Parts: sequence; C-alpha cells; structure tokens
Amino acid sequence: MRRLMHLLLLAAGLWLLMALLLFVFQRSLLYFPQPRTLGGVEQVMLLPLTDARVTVTVRPVSGPRALIYFGGNAEDVSRSLPDFAEAFPDHALYLLHYRGFGDSGGEPTEANIQRDALALFDKVHALHRDVAVVGRSLGSGVALYLASRRPVSRLVLVTPYDSILDLARRSFPLFPVSWMLRDRYESWRYAPAIEVPTLLLVAGRDEVIPRWSSDRLLGRFRPGVAREVVIPRAGHNDIGAFPEYLRLIRDALSSAPWTD
Repeated sequence: MRRLMHLLLLAAGLWLLMALLLFVFQRSLLYFPQPRTLGGVEQVMLLPLTDARVTVTVRPVSGPRALIYFGGNAEDVSRSLPDFAEAFPDHALYLLHYRGFGDSGGEPTEANIQRDALALFDKVHALHRDVAVVGRSLGSGVALYLASRRPVSRLVLVTPYDSILDLARRSFPLFPVSWMLRDRYESWRYAPAIEVPTLLLVAGRDEVIPRWSSDRLLGRFRPGVAREVVIPRAGHNDIGAFPEYLRLIRDALSSAPWTD
C-alpha cells in the first residue's frame, strides 16, 4: 500500500509538473516566429500603433482593390509576396507580420493580433474601397475575426479550423485545456456574422487541421455565404505549391456571389 501511494504521488507530481509547463509555455507551442527574408525597406509599412512596432510587407498599387493576407503560425509572409503579386496584379498587397515575426516587435497573442488586424484594415480601407482578406491556417481565424467586424469584400480561409481550443482539447486530453488555454481562436463564434462570399480552401491530406474541424466551421456560416473546395493531394504545409491554390483564390475574389 505504501509503494502504491508513492507511485500515485509520483504520478500526480509529474502530472502537475507537465500541466504547469504546458500552461507556462503554451504560446511557444502555438507561435513559431520567423524572420522576414524577402523585400527591402521600400516594401515594408509600419502600422500606426503606440505599443509596438508592427510591420507589413506591401506591394503598393493605386486603385480600388487590395488584398490583406494573414499567414500561419510558422510562416514568413514575405515569401508569399512574389506569387501573390503575379496572381493579383490589380490588387495592392498587404501581408501582416504578427508581433514577434519578421521585423515586428512585441509578443504574439490572440488579442494583440486581432487589434493589429483591425488597425491594418482601417489603414488599407482608407486607401482602397474594395478590400479582400485571405487567412491561412492560424491566420484563417484572424481573417474571420476581422471580417466579422469590418466591411471586407471577399473572404478566403485556407486550411481553416473551427476552434484552436477544440484542437488543443484533443491533443492534450489529460489536461484541463479549457481552463488553461489563453489564445483560443474560436472561429465558430464569428462565422455566423459573415455576410460576404467566403471560400474555405481545404487540404485533402492535411496532417495538422483535421477535416472535421474545417467541415464543422463550414456549418457555422449562414446558408449561401460559404462554400468549401478541397485540393485532394495537398497537405497542410504544401497546399500553396499546388497550381489550384492561387487559381481558386483568384476565382473566389473575382467571381459573382454564389448561392446554394
């Protein structure tokens, strides 16, 4: 009995230690900041913020149309600029470097990134009346939050999820993740408020975001607002390498509104 009690106490101690480490380092498991590798200073714009230096990789184009892009949790968004510039020659491009990413300072958190996304849209919308938004992976939740609060013209969500909280629950079933998680990215909360045509672009072989999570998010939208397209052979990290990727985004930004 004494040996059993010692084993139980040891197991409880290990569980508490792992729970503490998970709580303390949770944002290190969610955000993987990358440096900016492409573009000179002439392709960088600063957001008008007072609490941090937040940068945006840009390709200026005069005219009414603009595209804002939010990347994944380990993405250098500047690498997407050449492909986007070729695919969208008539759009001004704005690719946000989250806090701690690229040349941006500060700490990446859900609240910080959401505030920065709103500030970026307000600045871009003052210059371009037609602003489309694309978000990939982690950025799909940022894009969806923004579209629920600002008049975006089109919305594209690449490898999207219903909730980071729900994914974390399934990844760490032995821990009370609902109490521990700070950045929840509950996209399902914002989907019902979306009124603009929305494309969910899903990787058929996604090894990070389960298909059920993307499908569940699709069901949160009002009827006729969103549709889902699957690139069957694509994985989570290589979906951008498939020729359908940019074509489908381009079609979604230029086509007429769809209905069920």
